[in-house]
Amino acid sequence: MKFDFHTHHERCGHADGTLRDYVEAAVREGLDMIGLSDHAPHFASPHDHPEPRSAMAKSEFPRYAEEVLALKKEYAGTIEVLLGVESDFFPEHAGTYRRELARYPFDYVIGSVHQVMGLSIFNKNRWKTLNTAQRIEVKEAYYGLIAKSAKSGMFDVLGHIDAMRANFPEFGEIPAERAVREALRTIAQCDVAIEINTSGKTKMCGGWYPADDLLERALEHGVKVTFGSDAHTPSRVGDEFAQVARRLRDIGFREWAVFRGRKRFMVPIEI
Repeated sequence: MKFDFHTHHERCGHADGTLRDYVEAAVREGLDMIGLSDHAPHFASPHDHPEPRSAMAKSEFPRYAEEVLALKKEYAGTIEVLLGVESDFFPEHAGTYRRELARYPFDYVIGSVHQVMGLSIFNKNRWKTLNTAQRIEVKEAYYGLIAKSAKSGMFDVLGHIDAMRANFPEFGEIPAERAVREALRTIAQCDVAIEINTSGKTKMCGGWYPADDLLERALEHGVKVTFGSDAHTPSRVGDEFAQVARRLRDIGFREWAVFRGRKRFMVPIEI
């Protein structure tokens, strides 16, 4: 089975193409399942569209869901289209997000930590003035939030769990072993999947999220995995799916997760 559960489109303000463009790209790539999972609105803001380059407007969210559900019906028999969403995780607003997301018949929800200590995880300038102790503090805070996101029960998949190295490749070398280990243990205990996300190749770090050493440790903890390209252009749908499957097999994984109706099904990793 070939699938991609992490894609974006024009409503989020920083991706190209319509939802239909991504479905058509998935058909061309021979996918069996395509998950449409654009960025959820900033539900806790009093404004409809506080960050137009970050996520869709709250007023667009119902139309997003309606369009995906229409495509699901239209393409039935050709490809399985899934209604997904990538939601930010803010502990202080978890109740608001949980309530808003519950309004829609999602097949799965991706939970991603995009901000730590008030700054984007992709902000490369945040590291320039920090000493070793401060860098450890940031990394520990990041993995603390990831562990909390797993405990929240809101998510089926956790997105790009080491994406803080995107524009700071040295992130992996920051010694915060206890926080990383606790996050992986928590993810396993809460039985939430993590994604292998190939968009890291488009950033300074290169490669995928998470890095191989983190994947190896995830396997030791019994963490389940799935695949998402995090495509922001239709040409990246399914990007490096086969390579990821081979690498997972090399590491020792034998199955990965697919989703329907907020239920997870494990399928063999075929190469």
